[in-house]
Amino acid sequence: MALQLSSAGFCVFRGRRALTTRAVASENVTTLKEEDKVRLGSSDVKVSKLGLGAWSWGDTSYWNDSGWDDRKLKAAKAAFDASIDGGITFFDTAEVYGGAFMGAVNSETLLGRFIKERKQKESVEVAVATKFAALPWRFGQGSVLSALKNSLSRLGLSAVDLYQLHWPGVWGNEGYIDGLGDAVEQGLVKAVGVSNYNEKRLRDAYNQLKRRGIPLAANQVNYSLIYRIPEENGVKAACDELGITLIAYSPIAQGILTGKYTPEKPPAGPRGQIYTPEVLKELQPLLARIKEIGRSYGKSPTQVALNWLTCQENVVPIPGAKNAEQAKEFVGALGWRLTDQEVEELRSLASKTRQAVGLRLDRL
Repeated sequence: MALQLSSAGFCVFRGRRALTTRAVASENVTTLKEEDKVRLGSSDVKVSKLGLGAWSWGDTSYWNDSGWDDRKLKAAKAAFDASIDGGITFFDTAEVYGGAFMGAVNSETLLGRFIKERKQKESVEVAVATKFAALPWRFGQGSVLSALKNSLSRLGLSAVDLYQLHWPGVWGNEGYIDGLGDAVEQGLVKAVGVSNYNEKRLRDAYNQLKRRGIPLAANQVNYSLIYRIPEENGVKAACDELGITLIAYSPIAQGILTGKYTPEKPPAGPRGQIYTPEVLKELQPLLARIKEIGRSYGKSPTQVALNWLTCQENVVPIPGAKNAEQAKEFVGALGWRLTDQEVEELRSLASKTRQAVGLRLDRL
């Protein structure tokens, strides 16, 4: 998930160890192997090929408009456990998810609690990514270290695997990058990255860290079958060239690519302002083809959409899960691969759909 700060305030825009696969009513049971992990950029951090985004955990402003309660807390914990059981051990959160910023309880606090409870039962390795909010009143590299230490306190960890700048700051970006470098040198993080960085900012950050001998491991951006701006603005090519992993948030277009929304049943809340009945009507041919391809593999539309992203190479999708059923479904997106012909067919059909509906891509 991404947040961008404007002068008006916040504006939301936007594996166990043996591999087995079984199709059950388009819901697959898959367990990912340890050797299936991928390296984040040229860092030493390895993560599962698909991660889990924790934006919705504790949130009441975007995902949980009816409030946060014990039922949703238990569902989030079940999503965490189901992910671990399936081999998804990479979790992405941020200091602005939930809590004082966006909800009832901070997502970092919940993730830290879930990790602690799981480790009380068994030994498990979890890779944690969180983010620094480039708020306009935060200045210099010291603000990065201060925010990071607060995040570590909420998570109950001495270090995180990946620390990212959530969005470019209004000013002070060079200082923020220096702060990331300091965090690595002080052993508070294993790898560093950015989020929502365009090609120029990405190259500048890469070069600034390179002078200190520190790799820029990742750039987290909005990327899905129907939102392919990273392919069009040079970000994906730059990531591939420089050896930076592209972490894809909103990889199923905030639920649209699951096929559960129709012109008669559009999503509620802010998403409904983008995916109107008119837009959803134009998306139906694409969604129908995704479903058809999925049936040939015994896979759901969600799994097809996520697999399409992994086929782009150097991409780690991080869909968000509110419950165990969603997390289990995400696991089934891996362990198989669409053909090159299917990948290109879906890309072409998605492009035609976007042209037909005239989507304002910067709103997705």
